[in-house]
Amino acid sequence: MPFDLGDTVRLAADCKNAGGTLTDATSVALTITLPDGSTASPAVTNPPGQTGKYTLDYTSTQAGRHAVRWVFTGPASAYTDSFDVREASPPAILSLADAKAHLDITTTTEDDELRGWIEAVTHLVEQFTGVCARGTVVEDHSIQPSGVRELALRRTPVLSLTSAVAILTGGTSYTVGDLDVDTRMGIVRLRSGGRMYGPLRITYTAGRAVIPANITAAAKIILQHLWRTQYGASRALAGIGGGDDFNVTEPIAGFGYAIPNRALQLLEPHRLPPGVA
Repeated sequence: MPFDLGDTVRLAADCKNAGGTLTDATSVALTITLPDGSTASPAVTNPPGQTGKYTLDYTSTQAGRHAVRWVFTGPASAYTDSFDVREASPPAILSLADAKAHLDITTTTEDDELRGWIEAVTHLVEQFTGVCARGTVVEDHSIQPSGVRELALRRTPVLSLTSAVAILTGGTSYTVGDLDVDTRMGIVRLRSGGRMYGPLRITYTAGRAVIPANITAAAKIILQHLWRTQYGASRALAGIGGGDDFNVTEPIAGFGYAIPNRALQLLEPHRLPPGVA
């Protein structure tokens, strides 16, 4: 499960000799490859507090996948692992409290796993409705040499434009105040009615200031549906919902297994028109 940005991640590795016995190494090197490709090589206490069992607490500074490589000498041994760090504000269509209330979960044991499912459900719902959780989007748009009168942003609905900057040296940038945006469709135009020239790098905020109740209700149903996949046939499922459209082994035509019928019906009033993401 991913860590939050800024969390302390406990890294651990065992050093064993050729016979499989835990052994203190003569030397130990730890290399962490960060998401941007840079590396960190923090000093590891040697010998460790317990024979052959090495640990290091690393404070995360970047979001994304981290690769971890331990190399021991005397005896020669190595171990490779990885961990993920969430972005500072991961998209979440539901709060953890709302999700737990819907699933009748009263303990904190499964909080981290549940947060991961909330993020997954958020992306799933946004396939149908457009962006729900507010976030910053940066897009590059190629524009034909003759220019265009309208430019379609890829993520909708749009809350606000931040900038429209020329990518090439000498290109034309545009002041946000000179632009109009159709927030639902994501269409950008010059208020003057003129043509825009590019290529342009456009930064904007997409999402919803208020997420409609039918969307959050659908998200809860999908979450409940997917949460059931953790439970084997021997586990009682009555406490986390039921019904034909919750059968995780029965696909819905055109949608597969992840979207129950009742969730689709709830999302229908806010379904994206064809060709809009």
